[in-house]
Amino acid sequence: MSNGLSRLRKKEAIEFYLFISPWIIGFLLFLGGPIVASAVLSFTDWNLLNPPSWVGVDNYLTIFTDDDMFWQSLKVTAIYTGASVPLGLMLSLLLALLLNTEVRGVRLFRTIYYLPSVMSGVAVALLWSWLFNPDFGLVNHLLGLFGIPGPTWLASETWALPAMIIMSLWGAGQSMLIFLAGLQGIPQQLYEAAEIDGASGWSRFVHVTLPMLSPVILFNLIMGIIGSFQVFTQGYIMTNGGPNNATLFYVLNLYNQAFRNLRMGYASALAWILFFIILGLTLLVIRESRERVYYEGEVR
Repeated sequence: MSNGLSRLRKKEAIEFYLFISPWIIGFLLFLGGPIVASAVLSFTDWNLLNPPSWVGVDNYLTIFTDDDMFWQSLKVTAIYTGASVPLGLMLSLLLALLLNTEVRGVRLFRTIYYLPSVMSGVAVALLWSWLFNPDFGLVNHLLGLFGIPGPTWLASETWALPAMIIMSLWGAGQSMLIFLAGLQGIPQQLYEAAEIDGASGWSRFVHVTLPMLSPVILFNLIMGIIGSFQVFTQGYIMTNGGPNNATLFYVLNLYNQAFRNLRMGYASALAWILFFIILGLTLLVIRESRERVYYEGEVR
């Protein structure tokens, strides 16, 4: 009996690995292999034309001690992340609260607010380039209706990055959908009990909605940080990092080093630094959230 059971388990294991083998092969070829190659190349000097030459940690030393563009791109990306992520979370939560109602046509509005987040990044960048055009753009036209002179936006060193931050709110529909799912998973009896106790609408939001949504907030926060540190299309299409490197995002700087300066080893080192920055921020957020995130059924 035990031999038959053992053969059955062995057969199931073989079938399991056969079924997932396409994914394993694809991961090793298209993800695992390039990751390992990138790690090795980060310690080399390679211009695509000649074989890589080993330079040890010189790439990393140069990045931290003799590369102003690294610090500028890190600064730009940090400012963008610090502004766009909180604003995006607040806007998406507000939209989710507004759309978490049973009114006529609410499904249509949910679709309308979500659609921008699935549009092509290049198309969105071109659209917002037109909106921010200082001469005939819709944004300055609307400001002019109120007698406010509009800035030159993407052509201004001061206003180019704020314009990108405003543009980032365009994709709030993706986080909104996740917030909406979280809101609909909150037990209604919690609101009923709070209402019986005389809690106001604001009190119910603070003491019921936010604690129950805290895991969703944490997820959207982490995904927002990861996404904002990998911004590329806007800076590449709309400003090419200008004016005066005011929108030189980290990944755009990485792209320039790899494909314009042909410094593949150097760019690989930049990529690994970005990986550890994102990893560190993610672990920090998770650590700081331990006492602030409530999981249903958790005993404290």
